[in-house]
Amino acid sequence: MSDDVRDELAAVLRLAEGADLRDAVDGANPGAWIALDLDARSWLRWHRTWEPEGTQRRRRWFAALRHPDTLDESRLALALCHRDGRVREAAVERVPSFPALLPLVVVRAADWVEPVREKAREVLRGMLTVADAVALAPLILLVGRRARGVYGVGLLGEALGGASLERLDPLLTAQDRAVRRYAHRLAVANGLFSPTELARVAAHDDDTVLQDLCADAALAAVARDGVDEDVLEPLLGARNPRARAAGVTALRRAGLPEGAVEFLGDRSGRVRACARYVVRQYAGDPAAWYRERCAGPGVMPGAVSGLAECGERGDAEVLWGLTSHSVPAVRARAVAGLRALDVSDVARFTELLDDPDPGVVREATLALVPSARALDAGWLMERLADRRSRAVRVSAFRLLDRHGGIVRLRAAVALIDDPDEKLRHWARQSVQRWHPTADVPLGSAEVGELYDRARELFSEYVLTRRKREAGLGA
Repeated sequence: MSDDVRDELAAVLRLAEGADLRDAVDGANPGAWIALDLDARSWLRWHRTWEPEGTQRRRRWFAALRHPDTLDESRLALALCHRDGRVREAAVERVPSFPALLPLVVVRAADWVEPVREKAREVLRGMLTVADAVALAPLILLVGRRARGVYGVGLLGEALGGASLERLDPLLTAQDRAVRRYAHRLAVANGLFSPTELARVAAHDDDTVLQDLCADAALAAVARDGVDEDVLEPLLGARNPRARAAGVTALRRAGLPEGAVEFLGDRSGRVRACARYVVRQYAGDPAAWYRERCAGPGVMPGAVSGLAECGERGDAEVLWGLTSHSVPAVRARAVAGLRALDVSDVARFTELLDDPDPGVVREATLALVPSARALDAGWLMERLADRRSRAVRVSAFRLLDRHGGIVRLRAAVALIDDPDEKLRHWARQSVQRWHPTADVPLGSAEVGELYDRARELFSEYVLTRRKREAGLGA
């Protein structure tokens, strides 16, 4: 047997030699039981290939596995993974005498052989306590992803249906997100969390699924029991937008539209939308608030986005004025806002391609993509030069690529050996995908020259790379 195979089957070999189950398998790792099931079956099937010399003791091992009633715990674990369904079924019947093997019964409860599966489910239902359910939940949920694994998940829900919050704590704080989500859904469904606890989870957990789950549950509690300051405070002060949006929505029921006003300029569009809804419910005018904030000093980027979200075409001049603001985020939001208002001033957007902030360049590029063919190709080619910032070079190539025709091929060949890896890869793909058009036939002299240049540069690149890989230097 090779060292690699021996390492892979270490747990199986140790069990076959009589090692204690707890020493051979990491019981806390659900994947270890799945691996044991697969590895044991492989070993039992191919042992003659891996151990061609064989021994009398090894022959006795395999003969004994066919009689589970005579096995100890370690060998019974291997019998539970045997490729013969009759051996697995007989082994399952003995598990009540060996509770440590219950994880393998969870695996067998999703077995592909019906008699094995039914026997395992019967044993699992009879043995699964609340404590076992908590300990085995990660494995049950992992096996539950299989086609026949739903039974175990249903049984887990029954076992944990009346569990207290303290009993579920190991699952609520588990590293596995699937386990944490399952436990939180169960706790929310059974009303184990107070509204304040729901708000705290929504505000502080980094899992977006749990943020939404607990934020929605907190809002339902507010609707049912009334607004509580202990619920609003963590939601409104949360870093994640889902929780803040839930808190702002709760302000409507609390009759506190003035509290929602300060969130009209929030950095998140979701929170701004909720704030506008609350303010409008109390006859407020968010658009007027945005116009006032955008016209005064200390403009917030969120206020600029908000003006575009609920403003009118007449507000475009205010946004154009903000494209020269000293704060890059304000400029970028202003350009994005103009695009949202469907403003199409190609000349003014083109001027913004030289902005020092990548965000502004990116937004201006998005606004110009539909008009790419109307842009001066020579002016854009100048912006492919190395001295330009990466944002400007990427923008220029994107617009030249959308230009199509011979312009696209010129730009791609110009960057085919560029030091920037992503630009170089993009350019080479563009050359490979280029095809002649009606105004640029394949046989034209310029196309031929460009392709010759592309082949020359690509060959040089390949030669340099191969020399470097061979240790010969560039």
